[in-house]
Amino acid sequence: MRPLRFLVPGTSGRFRCGGLQVELQTARLTAALRPTELVTYRQRQTGFPFLADLLQRDESPGQALWIVSWGFDVPKLLRQLAGRPVAYHAHSSGYGFDLPPATPVLAVSRNTLGYWGDRSPRSPLFLVPNALEPQWLERGDRAGAQGPGAGAGPGDATGSAQAHRRPIDVLVQRRKSSAYVLRTLVPALRARGLEVVVQDGWVDDLVDLFNSAAVVLYDSADYWRGRGVSEGFGLPPLEALACGCVLFSSLNHALADTLDPGRLGHQIGAGTLEADLEAITAAAAEPAAWLPSPEALAGLLASGSEEALLERWRGALAAIDRHWDRLAQGCRPLVSEPVWLQRWQQGLERWQQGLERLGSKALVSRLWRSPK
Repeated sequence: MRPLRFLVPGTSGRFRCGGLQVELQTARLTAALRPTELVTYRQRQTGFPFLADLLQRDESPGQALWIVSWGFDVPKLLRQLAGRPVAYHAHSSGYGFDLPPATPVLAVSRNTLGYWGDRSPRSPLFLVPNALEPQWLERGDRAGAQGPGAGAGPGDATGSAQAHRRPIDVLVQRRKSSAYVLRTLVPALRARGLEVVVQDGWVDDLVDLFNSAAVVLYDSADYWRGRGVSEGFGLPPLEALACGCVLFSSLNHALADTLDPGRLGHQIGAGTLEADLEAITAAAAEPAAWLPSPEALAGLLASGSEEALLERWRGALAAIDRHWDRLAQGCRPLVSEPVWLQRWQQGLERWQQGLERLGSKALVSRLWRSPK
């Protein structure tokens, strides 16, 4: 059982983001399974070992399993760690690099899993979805959001009003939101008299903020398309659902993993501005009629708990240990042929098949025309 070393560029300042929070959370959880430490490689910080120091001190291959995750830094880190047991904790996809043969991939979403299943089909692949922090499950006001008719479908007149009206009709987090939401949809909703809050900057208690909103809008498709990579997982929509909010979301990349439109959430940008205005206005007026069923929501949140994630990591790490043990014993890793070679070979096969068909036709023609 190898100890784990999670590589992060740093833990403060410009490195603070959702990806860092996920790595910190995962390292905290895996510490219950085996010795785990955070290692920085750009920013030297008191209390954290630094990658360059460890590589100089510890002979290869060493005892640890190294976990790399920071998209643009992954190729360089893998080169530095060549010969050492390593695994890639893959969040967003689309960075364009390839992995060394047999590098294990711990994908946070089915979308990312499919990306590496196509790009690196001979690598050991595992699905380890991100988990909600316990505060969302413990303090999210799911009961307060649902009246007796909660879980009815959109437009179902039997759904009763919300148990208590929330002060915010519609909540938008500015970061990752599209220009359509901020410049077109928000003003149009306000013109209809809805209380719309666009959250920007630091919030001391996000759970409390989400508990105060009837509807949450999340539209990240344009944001990620502009950056050329994918929505790695998309925790904010799950956080909104955990707080009993009606969710309107884009369905790009990993969001399609969990958001079944019309069942767990609803599509934003559904064809026309008028369609969005009608649906969001109705959801803000009667949230209970637009919420997912308690059973569907409970299943989704259970699968996104830290307990569920820990079990996935337990199984994945055991398999990765066995994989690196085999390589250490001299087993040869499987290697995928390069795409250009596969295309050339397939083209050659089609060309040969075409010649064979032409040859068969010519033979039949000669037999037909030959004297009886």
